[in-house]
Amino acid sequence: MDKGMKIGIFNGTVATTNGVYKISDISVEDSKKLLCKNGFISAIGHKSTAEAISDTFNMNIPMNRINFKQEVRQKAIVFKLNRRPPEGSILCREEIERIGYSFKLMERLE
Repeated sequence: MDKGMKIGIFNGTVATTNGVYKISDISVEDSKKLLCKNGFISAIGHKSTAEAISDTFNMNIPMNRINFKQEVRQKAIVFKLNRRPPEGSILCREEIERIGYSFKLMERLE
């Protein structure tokens, strides 16, 4: 990763632009280390998701409804629900916790 490139943080393993990506599991501890070392750009589009991530990482991850475009060699931490919610759902915090979630490291290789 290039120096000065902040880590993207967003919900859903979605390719934000054309490219080749690598997605792997990442622990909460390793996610926090990466965010603290490099800084981050939040692209979390829902308040309840931002709250869940903030509590899990014990740091402020604000809701920031932007169109994030991942650059080549840029890493992103991705919030991933354990199952897909019903169409059109906006989940409250309790529903997010009930479904469960994990984190992925998404790297844009080219």
